[in-house]
Amino acid sequence: MDCGADPAGLKIAGMSGERAIQIERDILGKNNRIAADNRARFLADDLIVFNLVSGPGAGKTSLLVRAVSELKGGRPVGVIEGDQQTSNDADRIRATGVPAIQINTGKGCHLDAAMVGEAYRRLPPLKGGILFIENVGNLVCPAAFDLGEACKIVVFSAADGEDKPLKYPDMFAASSLMLINKIDLAPVIDFDLAQTIEYARRVNPNIEVLTVSARTGEGFVGLYAWIRKQAAHQRRPVQDASR
Repeated sequence: MDCGADPAGLKIAGMSGERAIQIERDILGKNNRIAADNRARFLADDLIVFNLVSGPGAGKTSLLVRAVSELKGGRPVGVIEGDQQTSNDADRIRATGVPAIQINTGKGCHLDAAMVGEAYRRLPPLKGGILFIENVGNLVCPAAFDLGEACKIVVFSAADGEDKPLKYPDMFAASSLMLINKIDLAPVIDFDLAQTIEYARRVNPNIEVLTVSARTGEGFVGLYAWIRKQAAHQRRPVQDASR
């Protein structure tokens, strides 16, 4: 499904609004059923899964290269990469020694649950580990599609400006964490961090915020602590239910 038929505002030439809405419901309904299957599989494998979303150029891949390089010694780590074309990002991840599966969506502007389920079956066992899904660079389409992840993490660059949460509210509303990358540039470009956080919390009062620099490593200790917290939170209900 490409951006021209996105559930955020489905419009198809020559088709009534009622019919378009029904198609939207069918697409999302099927996706959500597969996402539930993915989630059950991830939980059975004691796997914490994060869906990284951003616009192009925010630095998701550079961020992931540093993160997986530093996390892989403590637990299994894998990556599913989404791009319209090329295997460049998956190649960068594999160069760290971490397994990665590339999904090319062609004209599609987002990953869906079926794509992720198939890619996960091609990864080596990751039981007890972390799976990062790097979605296609787009701050609109991926907001509507559950992939079975524990959390969406929205990444944007300090150089992108403070108003991204207001321009793309659905993505920030759907995300648990806002990662502001390239924070080392903030003094040079006069970036207003407080204003950015205020905008994000207008859209999503519960969103957590971390600042990082994939280039210098600033903020990654805090990111890893956040990841550990999410993993512990996910395991707790499973442990409680088994008592």
